Amino acid sequence: MLNSRERHIENVIATAESSKAAALSRLAASWTRSMSIHGLHPGERRAPERVDQTDLRERQQRDERFTAIAAPYLDDLFGLVGQPGCCVLLSDAQGVILDQRINDADSDQFKGWGMWRGADWSEKAEGTNGIGTCLVEAKQTVIHREQHFYARNTGMSCIDAPIFGPDGSLIGALDVSSALHDHTENLNTLMRALVQQIARQIEADSFRSAYAKVRVLDVPGTANGGAALLAVDQNEVVIGATRSARHRYKLGSTARIEPQLVS
Repeated sequence: MLNSRERHIENVIATAESSKAAALSRLAASWTRSMSIHGLHPGERRAPERVDQTDLRERQQRDERFTAIAAPYLDDLFGLVGQPGCCVLLSDAQGVILDQRINDADSDQFKGWGMWRGADWSEKAEGTNGIGTCLVEAKQTVIHREQHFYARNTGMSCIDAPIFGPDGSLIGALDVSSALHDHTENLNTLMRALVQQIARQIEADSFRSAYAKVRVLDVPGTANGGAALLAVDQNEVVIGATRSARHRYKLGSTARIEPQLVS
């Protein structure tokens, strides 16, 4: 009789090799990418990869404004969810963890799992997981236990939201990961809304910081929950827009905005 680890490996392989599953399920599509594109195997036991200290410092310096703006929000989020067994992580756009909030009592355990600064949680490196799959799909993602690709990650639940920069490009992911035995899918639903809200606040503050010398307008009536803001110069010409505002006014996803009057 197969144990739980063996059943997980068998299920992931069968699903990833199915000719139909990927078209019917986001999760199956991610498992398929993990095996077929990235060449991973769900039974792999190696520890998560980490970039070296020089690489990590360069990433942190490159994203210094982003991490500085996010820091107090990480503190607030950790204050709400940071019971033993939970952590808050911030990654860059490539899935490398830049910052973290972890209880001292959990530090050795989470570090052993790779939930630590410098760890690469891209889908390419770790298969289906909260951070990596969120970044690939550029949308909010919950990966609950056995939904992870690697059998070694199935003890965790990960709730993630993408963070988009002032130019509309993807700049990182906000993650809450839990290894609590009683962590339920209902709890994921509650955390999902909280993580999404805080990610949008980080986006809004990043945008306002980038356009601190001009007027920033809130865009009313957007339905997708993003930080919908426009930056306008002294002539009321739009010179910047968040991702949500770009979608509303069809300004392009990340391209330079052609100056135009506010309508």
